[in-house]
Amino acid sequence: MPSGYDDDRLRELKAFDDTKAGVKGLVDAGVTAVPRIFHHPPDPTPVASAADAADADAIPVIDLARADADRDRVVAQVRSAAESVGFFQVVNHGVPARLTDGMLAAVRRFNERPAAAKAAFYTRDAPRRRVRFNSNFDLFESPAANWRDTLFCQAAPDPPAPEELPADVRGVLPEYAAAARRLASSVLELLSSALGLETGRLGGMGCADGVSVVSNYYPPCPEPEATVGTARHSDPAFLTVLLQDGMGGLQALLGGRWVDVPPVAGALVVNVGDLLELVSNGRMRSVEHRVVANRSRDAARVSVAAFCNVDLGRESSRSGRLYGPIAELTAGGDPPRYRSTTVAEFLAHYDGKGLDGRPALHHFRLPAAASLD
Repeated sequence: MPSGYDDDRLRELKAFDDTKAGVKGLVDAGVTAVPRIFHHPPDPTPVASAADAADADAIPVIDLARADADRDRVVAQVRSAAESVGFFQVVNHGVPARLTDGMLAAVRRFNERPAAAKAAFYTRDAPRRRVRFNSNFDLFESPAANWRDTLFCQAAPDPPAPEELPADVRGVLPEYAAAARRLASSVLELLSSALGLETGRLGGMGCADGVSVVSNYYPPCPEPEATVGTARHSDPAFLTVLLQDGMGGLQALLGGRWVDVPPVAGALVVNVGDLLELVSNGRMRSVEHRVVANRSRDAARVSVAAFCNVDLGRESSRSGRLYGPIAELTAGGDPPRYRSTTVAEFLAHYDGKGLDGRPALHHFRLPAAASLD
């Protein structure tokens, strides 16, 4: 529990959690003001202007269909994006529109069921439930809650049984997760080449053996200036494949400003995660990002993030493999910037501190690394 929590705030948090209705329950109840547990202090970071052409084009769009005919060019595009921006969008990625459209529609249907229909999935028992619904995984750890609800599924390598999934997503989530995992594996091959490594190096390290599908639902917010949809953070994975609807709201922290990651028809967003920055010794950038509160009066925003990581069950069963900067990337005189860690240790640190505005990677930086920035 962060310092500064008072008894009244704790009671408010517990009362909200006990409803098992999430933020959607507040909206359905007709709230006209954001409860104080969701209040975030004003963010002094400037927001880039949409009229600035440089900002509008800050997030590259990469056509993966060209990877066969002109692989070197695509590798160069991926390298530039991963090293300078940490985000890029991909088109012609091989994930069918029926899956992306179906996934978004299924998440929306689930969240718009009556609260009683969702309550059976509401839990904070993360270690024991591969499928769980709640509002704010870090509700009792972070300084302020976010205006969103989440359906979490540990989807690969061992997907849950159909009866473990809500009926709304049962027919599409496992297939979508498998397609996102295949895309991530293809992107990891490009990233391996971008780092000067053999094509299968990152995949061989297990960077996409496990996939967690995190579906976020952002209801309309009565006071969007008082809170956020998702607080600033970087992702605790090797790679994230993000499906977003057409509403917008995702922003990346680039050059000291919040820059929109705009919806692009047919595209999926890919971003570098903390663990890829760690093993690449800082070559690839895990960039902080956020989602602003939904300003719509009547429509929710939906997104689906596939976090690509190791097979956590396998890692824990064999006492945990150490991940540190890849040796070839430090052999040319660039000293290691991060200490080695297990994925379990990294995730425990990330989850324990919550979305508190501090990058989790800083905890793993070697003392001498600060002088290299």
